[in-house]
Amino acid sequence: MSEIKFDIIKNIGVLSDDGKGWKREINIVSWNDRKPKIDIRDWDEEHIKMRKGITISKVELNKLKEVLNDINIDELDIG
Repeated sequence: MSEIKFDIIKNIGVLSDDGKGWKREINIVSWNDRKPKIDIRDWDEEHIKMRKGITISKVELNKLKEVLNDINIDELDIG
């Protein structure tokens, strides 16, 4: 299996911290020298290890923003 190459271009923000050194972050990341995209996933403190996440384009980010703006979060049955 080939090594995954990544470059965190910019940290947008931290969504959560598990208290054990892992943080769920929103970053702009270039994967394998490709065009940077928005990335949401858990990272260790040194940004060497990562867990599964989601990577979306600018178009998808705009659509996500529209969807989130149109919902009432307090009415959702989630934890």
